[in-house]
Amino acid sequence: MSQRFRIDGVEYNTEGLSQEGRDLVERLTFTRLALQEMSNQMALLSKAKNAYIADMKTEIVEGRTGLDLGALFSDD
Repeated sequence: MSQRFRIDGVEYNTEGLSQEGRDLVERLTFTRLALQEMSNQMALLSKAKNAYIADMKTEIVEGRTGLDLGALFSDD
């Protein structure tokens, strides 16, 4: 069964490729998926980092002023 893949915007078919060529297509596919997963992890870690920074800023303000900002803005 033949597969299709893209390189530089051009679509190719694995039909007619040697075994080495098909192996390279598999490796390329794996690498692209791994890069996408790493990109997703990077976005998640960046979001977590920003949340930690925001929490630290709140903690610093509370430490300097003695004012509990969480209690100030809660709905309770």
